[in-house]
Amino acid sequence: MKKILVPTLIALALGSVTGLAQAQAAAPASSLSFNVGAVSDYRYRGISQSRLQPALQGGLDYADKSGFYVGAWGSSIKWIKDTPGVTKGATELDLYGGYKGEFSGVSYDIGLLSYVYSGNNYGNATAGGTKSANTNEAYAAVTLGPVTAKYSHAYSDLFGNAGTKNSYYLDLSAAFDLGSGFSLTPHVGYQKFKNLAVATYTDYSLTLAKDLGNGLSASAAVVGTDADKVFYNLKDKFNGKSGLVVGLKYAF
Repeated sequence: MKKILVPTLIALALGSVTGLAQAQAAAPASSLSFNVGAVSDYRYRGISQSRLQPALQGGLDYADKSGFYVGAWGSSIKWIKDTPGVTKGATELDLYGGYKGEFSGVSYDIGLLSYVYSGNNYGNATAGGTKSANTNEAYAAVTLGPVTAKYSHAYSDLFGNAGTKNSYYLDLSAAFDLGSGFSLTPHVGYQKFKNLAVATYTDYSLTLAKDLGNGLSASAAVVGTDADKVFYNLKDKFNGKSGLVVGLKYAF
């Protein structure tokens, strides 16, 4: 689930600090960009969405010079169809929009995000669930120097879990330019499920990314959680286990 700035994606998007500084010095301009990529395991908030297996991903973004932006991002997934009783839901599509600005040296980002799992029948889950796994969140983030703090609030049930409206996620990360196209992104997050304590957990990651030039970038991330090993076990796979995730992305 997005992504909006999953640590790996943050690192891949950052590129060179020098390049960013030059872009910020120029007059604001609207832009339309695309990206395609693959990862060895699609992790979102530390939890594998692809049963610890590879996933294909891609998206597009439009950023207006006023600060408003919209975008869409998609990935192959396995967790919905892995849920007992559920037979439909093999893709994730994230639709989002918001506004970015800066005030007194602090950058901010506010917006809305919808996770759409086309055709999913999560209401058939053996253990019980909502009619659909589709989820809606509002988010707000602030960045000071290399550090970003973000809060995401679900105004629907969260990922098909009944009674979890008003769950939230806290995200603290930093982005460091190491020179020669390398960047390092440490991250820690806390996912709180309302009325479902067994699903609440903390996740962490450390991502090293390399700008390979011509829109191509690569990343390697160590990811882990303290998630419940029973609740997050599907198809005899603990989807919150610690592991190494590698990725390759092309942006144009």
